[in-house]
Amino acid sequence: MKRILENSRVLVTGGAGFIGSNLVESLLNAGNFVVCLDNFATGKRENIKSFLNSKNFILIEGDIRNYGDCEKAVQGVDYVFHQAALGSVPRSIKDPVTSTDVNIGGFVKMLYASKGAGVKRFIYAASSSTYGDHPDLPKVEEKIGKPLSPYGITKYVNELFASNFASIYGIEVVGLRYFNVFGRKQDPEGAYAAVIPLFVKKLLSHESPVINGDGSVSRDFTYIDNVIQANHLAAVATDPSAINQVYNVAHGERTSLNELFNLIKEIISQFDKDVLGIEPVYGPPRKGDIPHSLASISKISSLLGYKPTHTVKEGMKEAVKWYRENL
Repeated sequence: MKRILENSRVLVTGGAGFIGSNLVESLLNAGNFVVCLDNFATGKRENIKSFLNSKNFILIEGDIRNYGDCEKAVQGVDYVFHQAALGSVPRSIKDPVTSTDVNIGGFVKMLYASKGAGVKRFIYAASSSTYGDHPDLPKVEEKIGKPLSPYGITKYVNELFASNFASIYGIEVVGLRYFNVFGRKQDPEGAYAAVIPLFVKKLLSHESPVINGDGSVSRDFTYIDNVIQANHLAAVATDPSAINQVYNVAHGERTSLNELFNLIKEIISQFDKDVLGIEPVYGPPRKGDIPHSLASISKISSLLGYKPTHTVKEGMKEAVKWYRENL
């Protein structure tokens, strides 16, 4: 089976974001023509700066909540990679209205515009937050619980709409449930920054990061290159049984926040021994967080041929190197 998407016209929504810009770069390198739709609410212009002079790249500054922008972006497109969303559980708890407006309203507009334009396949970013309060580990795609945050609800509703549109309109869809993605271009700034860039930034500055809770909370941290691979595989899949599915995208290993802190400290200590004396500060647990997360990747491995290239440690070494050079 072909492993990457080549020589196609594609749209990446949220293409100036962390995952989106990495996906854009990979698609351009594979010889695709890439349209990027972004309103820069969370995306950054520097993430796509190096693409702007490419004859195979177009930036449309627009909003997925505006149906006209969606229609414009999908014209002549073969594949849509829908990455645009307002992420973050805490953000959705603070402002559920905007998160719902973007993550559900924008999703449906994008999906419907894609159907109208005759897009071959719609690949979208789903989320491990969909598993909610289901206690089983590892998480398997067919067993989900009640979402614990407005963000989790929005991502589950996306899956329902995608499945419904596939049944009603015949559009091909593939959902990718990302598990705690990290890597180059992930923003360490702002109120809703992810834990890994925050830890790295604090340690590089010889400051103590804050760990929410006692540090026993665990996640299936997933390096960006594994996620890029999954998107390509979702686009090139030809087996009908692999289409109109939702897949976990992860490495399949569980790391607690305490273990994560110690791993990052160990990597940074290879070039800066002063970090060895730094310890974290423990704060209150976060509302809406699940205690543990671990993915089964057997479904995506068997149906799409997914095989992670980076463990947490391997990915972390690359991520730390990137932050050292770019912070």
